[in-house]
Amino acid sequence: MAVPTPHGVPDDLGAAPVPADLAGLLRAQLEAVADDVEEEVRRQVPEYARPADGAYGKNLRSGVVQALTLFVDHIADPRRGADAIAATYYELGRGEALEGRSLDALQSALRVGGLHAWRLMGRTAEELGLDSAVVAALGELAFRTVHEVAEAAAAGYAEAQLRSTDELERRRRRLLDLLLAEGPVSLEAVQGVAHGARWSVPRHVAVVALAATPDQREEDRPLSAAGALVDMESRPPRMLVPDPDGSGRFGGRAFALALRGRPAAIGPTVPLTEAAQSLHWATRALGLMGRGILPRQGVVRCADHLSTLLLHSDEPLLGQLQARVLAPLGAVSAGQRPRLAETLLAWLLSGSNVPDVAARLHIHPQTVRYRLRQLEKLFGDALHDPDTRLDLVLALRAEALRAQET
Repeated sequence: MAVPTPHGVPDDLGAAPVPADLAGLLRAQLEAVADDVEEEVRRQVPEYARPADGAYGKNLRSGVVQALTLFVDHIADPRRGADAIAATYYELGRGEALEGRSLDALQSALRVGGLHAWRLMGRTAEELGLDSAVVAALGELAFRTVHEVAEAAAAGYAEAQLRSTDELERRRRRLLDLLLAEGPVSLEAVQGVAHGARWSVPRHVAVVALAATPDQREEDRPLSAAGALVDMESRPPRMLVPDPDGSGRFGGRAFALALRGRPAAIGPTVPLTEAAQSLHWATRALGLMGRGILPRQGVVRCADHLSTLLLHSDEPLLGQLQARVLAPLGAVSAGQRPRLAETLLAWLLSGSNVPDVAARLHIHPQTVRYRLRQLEKLFGDALHDPDTRLDLVLALRAEALRAQET
């Protein structure tokens, strides 16, 4: 344990005109002064207005006695180390953090107690007829004492907070790994780990796959404060968000702003124990974004692109489908093929309505009819078979999406 050296207080008080034998006189009054200081702290600081036999009461008494002892020791020998007393306040600070409390109460107690103790001991100094220089030196020592114990408490509090945060993050990482593991996930196991991770268990979740960036940092953890479980070290980085459809925190423009412009794919909303499925589709969508099949920038929601994801869920099989049903287009030139494929897809999607096809493609209806005659020669009666028409829509739609790749 390292307790910080106080800043802004005099280190060399050897020249201070404080009689060393004053320490003995004040030490004899220490218990009585401690009683008064303890009572004053209980009166002014609500957190310490509790039964004396409780944890707060025991800590208060111990802290008051040790701080007064440190003050008296400074009088006896200003150069004497105070490691043991500093360690006590360091542990007091740690205890406040580990209990999830603010450091404010302890700091208030130090201020109130230090001021009251100084009044009591200063009164003793006056009764002894000590001159103003001695009283001023005692004031410096009192300031130094309060400063030392306050810094020790703050250091202990900061160290415990850091360790507590690190431990909480480890538990949340373990929880995220459990939720995203392949295979069955036990709800009972999730609830147990979630309790230790201080995470409220939702009914439904969605997993977000995030595009990696060159300046990616582990401390850049989008929406973790809003209850998301985040792992920025995985590839791709991922984030599990609770109840995504029931909270404005994870929707719309606010969500995109929280990601700071980072491209991302949001997987489908699924029951908690099926989070791995949401991750699977979010990762697949992110890959399609990188290829340009889905929009490269912004936030892509899998729920808005289910047909595209389905088409590309087995790309070798999709390739077999395209090769079979689009084989007749192999008989035309490379320049004709894209125009005929575009016209055929528009014709199938518009219910074989020529004017609608012309409007969709911004060409003359006569041009549409000319191309359709070519397609009739290539495909024949297959153009009117319902099963073939479905296969053609899937194959042509996939080809149109693939054309967007760069």
